[in-house]
Amino acid sequence: MSTVRTRFAPSPTGYLHIGGARTALFSWMYARKHGGTFVLRIEDTDEDRNQEAAVEAIYESLRWLGLQWDEGPGVGGPHGPYRQSQRFDRYARVAAELLGRGTAYRCTCTIERLDALRAEQDARKEKPHYDGRCRDMKLSADCGPHVVRLRVPHGEDVVVDDLVKGPVRYASDELDDFILVRTDGVPTYNFVVVCDDVDMQISHVLRGDEHLNNTPKQLLVYQAMGATPPRFGHLPLIFDEQGRKMSKRHGDVAVGDYKKKGILPEGLVNYLSRLGWSHGDMELFTVSEMMAVFSIEGIGSSPSKWDYTKLLSVNAHWLKTLPSARIAEELRPFLAERDIVPNERLHAAVVALRERAQTLAQLADAMAFLFVDDDRVTRDEAAIRELLAPSTALVRACADALAAVPEWTEPALEAAGKAFCEAQGLKLGKLAQPLRVALSGQKVGPGLWQSLHVLGREAAMRRMNACWGA
Repeated sequence: MSTVRTRFAPSPTGYLHIGGARTALFSWMYARKHGGTFVLRIEDTDEDRNQEAAVEAIYESLRWLGLQWDEGPGVGGPHGPYRQSQRFDRYARVAAELLGRGTAYRCTCTIERLDALRAEQDARKEKPHYDGRCRDMKLSADCGPHVVRLRVPHGEDVVVDDLVKGPVRYASDELDDFILVRTDGVPTYNFVVVCDDVDMQISHVLRGDEHLNNTPKQLLVYQAMGATPPRFGHLPLIFDEQGRKMSKRHGDVAVGDYKKKGILPEGLVNYLSRLGWSHGDMELFTVSEMMAVFSIEGIGSSPSKWDYTKLLSVNAHWLKTLPSARIAEELRPFLAERDIVPNERLHAAVVALRERAQTLAQLADAMAFLFVDDDRVTRDEAAIRELLAPSTALVRACADALAAVPEWTEPALEAAGKAFCEAQGLKLGKLAQPLRVALSGQKVGPGLWQSLHVLGREAAMRRMNACWGA
């Protein structure tokens, strides 16, 4: 196929996993890099495990990451429907075609017979496999309860020419005549995914390493259908910080978890891109910069290790780099969660505080003192006793000096504050610590003049004069 068409095909049985997000990112990026099409398909044939809420969560997470699909649910396209639950008629037709060609056959073996066969093979220390009892019976549709099996050719090598791992060989005799359609008429994963990829003209399939063992079976289905398979690339696994496969049992693994923590989409996309892919020493880049250099050749074959500390570092970069107006808008839900109502100086607060924060949640906590009532400020009582109490007269004298400032701006406040220290024969540090505690309740915080400016004349004067009752 000359046109690049990639796809992301999650099952809606839960949240969008970090590993799935990386798969979607690489598939989306490859399509964008080559002027192709990125397809979203929902693989929802498992009625018992499907959750409609999970479908919506997948959509929301992909959109939040900026991975908008070109074809798929809510967008449409010429190869729909894009949910497997709406394609059962198509799967039945393909199964009938394969039966008609003799590349598939009906099998009436009962569960009891298959269990007994497995027990015999286990006793002989053989790998469990179907013995082909119904392979040449040419059973018709009225044979009673049955499954449909693929007639796997004997004595052949099935070669997965993997874009990441290189050629991987499988002996067809090890693959068994696997089931395409179950007794209840429900098609199996390795059958429907091929039908969909053929119909949707997928040219490249990038997916997780755990799917590699499915690929030879799928290649045999393509062969049985007389269809050209796409190129496959299997991405290395992502391990957690203890070297285990990432799991909800051991920590946060959903995209939504990191959004709630205050990670920016730019931060998560930037970090995910480096899990298994690299371009020299390049660490920090925008999506457009990544797109310019992205290649499958840059994907490694070794597992990647999740490093939350590194993610925070990357996110801090984007927190400081993106336009402050954008950060202010992203910040509003976090402020609302904390019952903080910002005023018109929110933008100035972002500029004052974002250098010290790594997440939106941290930034919201750090600026709370600027926008809440005095009695809701988190106060370090030890700092009040140690730094503020001995200097209340100095802080109140400074308040008197600042009260005369005609315009409550950072330059004007800084000039007045330095003039006050000079008049008092003090170094600025002697005033800075108690004054910071008087304004914020903490001994560590943003710059003094920024704090005074964002806090506003009325609140700043009130807190300086009150000195928290010290």
